[in-house]
Parts: sequence; C-alpha cells; structure tokens
Amino acid sequence: MTLSASPSITAAILAIGDELLSGRTKDKNIGHLADLLTLSGIDLREVRIVADEEEAIVEAVNALRGRYTYVFTSGGIGPTHDDITADSIAKAFGLPCIHDPEAMTLLAEMYRRRDMEFTEARQRMARMPQGARHIANPVSTAPGFIVENVYVMAGVPQVFQAMVDAVLPQLQTGAKMLSRAIPCPYGEGDIGTALAAIQKAHPHTSIGSYPKYDGQRFSTELIVRAREMDTLDAAAQAVEAMIAQLAMAKTVPNPSPDA
Repeated sequence: MTLSASPSITAAILAIGDELLSGRTKDKNIGHLADLLTLSGIDLREVRIVADEEEAIVEAVNALRGRYTYVFTSGGIGPTHDDITADSIAKAFGLPCIHDPEAMTLLAEMYRRRDMEFTEARQRMARMPQGARHIANPVSTAPGFIVENVYVMAGVPQVFQAMVDAVLPQLQTGAKMLSRAIPCPYGEGDIGTALAAIQKAHPHTSIGSYPKYDGQRFSTELIVRAREMDTLDAAAQAVEAMIAQLAMAKTVPNPSPDA
C-alpha cells in the first residue's frame, strides 16, 4: 500500500541460524529492529530466516540487497565452525573474506586485557569481506560489518541491540509513520466491504484490521496509518463514519411485511 507520494526508505531483515528454524532459539532481534525502523520512518518490507547454509545465505542476500534500501542480518559471525555468515556475504559480493587487520587488533587487545589466548577460533570473529566497514560492538568487541547496503550483525540479542544503536544514526530515514487506533464493535464480516472502499478512497494510508473475540462476540481494532496528519485524519474520519452508519443500520428495526 502506498503511504506517501515521495519515495520511501525500505528495509529487509535476514535472520541466520539453524537454531532459529529448529525452535531451539526464540528470535528476539526481528521485533526489536522492526520497532526501531518504524520509529525512524524506514519501512520494513520483508523478513527471512535461513539456515547456516552458504547457498541459502548468498541467495537471500543477493535477492534482498537489490530490492530494498537496507538489508540487516543477524547471526552467524561467531567463532565456531558453523558461523559462516562472513564467508557467505563475501561470496554474495564476489569479495575475498579476510582477517580484517583492524578487527584483529581490537580483538587481540581485548583478549590480552582479559589474559586469555587469542585462539584461531577467536580470530574467526575478525573475518569479513575485504573493504568492509565496521559496526562497533561495545559489548564484546568483535565488530559487525557493512558492505554496500548490507549490515551484518551478531545474533546474541544484547550485542545485536548495541550494534543497531550504533548503526541507526548512519541511516537515511523517511517521514515518521503516524497511526490511530479505532475500536470497532463489529466483526470483519460486517465491515469488510465498506472498509475496502475506504482504503481504495485513501490510497496514501494503510488500514489494518485486527479481529478480537471476547468469548461471546467478535469485534475489530482498526489501525489507520499515514505519514501526514491531514491524510490520517481524513481516513480515520471515514472509518468512524462507517462504524456510525453501521450502528444506525443495526438499531433501525426492519419494517414488517405489512408495512
């Protein structure tokens, strides 16, 4: 649905990890980033979850990066053998995957301060496509990285959230989304046709319909979204008028056959 006449800033999220698909790990990153993107005026258009498989990651990255302004990934940049995101992103862009010198220095100094060995496995966290820019990691030092419009971040929620905080100020943002909730005492079957007509008449809005059931009857919460207040007001007034008309129709008794 078109929300504005001006070009929108769009995004996709690619969550990577066998543990997400098996249900062993419950994702906490998608909702967090979705909330922040909405507040920033960036339209999240697509979310994918893929396994720790190079072919799947490469295919998804290449599909999404050409379609949206930004692509954000989470997961798969740790020290273990199945953390293959860095290699896969490098392959998607046709770049060598290297031990980034700056990342190696950051990690070496961190492990030295902690009096821990900077093992080969830990050095894997410094690997990224050649020429990638860093995403700061104030939690555990190992940086994420950026290649063109793809932002590659950790899967651990605390680290992911810190990386998102570092990234958001760098992004181009759009007009903030405005929204209004309108309670409707009728079910979707009662309002569907009229609501579709309102949506068609207000093409720069998005009208969401969310049914509820209290154990006795259905009702609906209607959410009107737009980027301009006048546009929002006009569509909301049309929705409220629809509800009022339906209420009136339901309170007027049907005429008797003899009338």
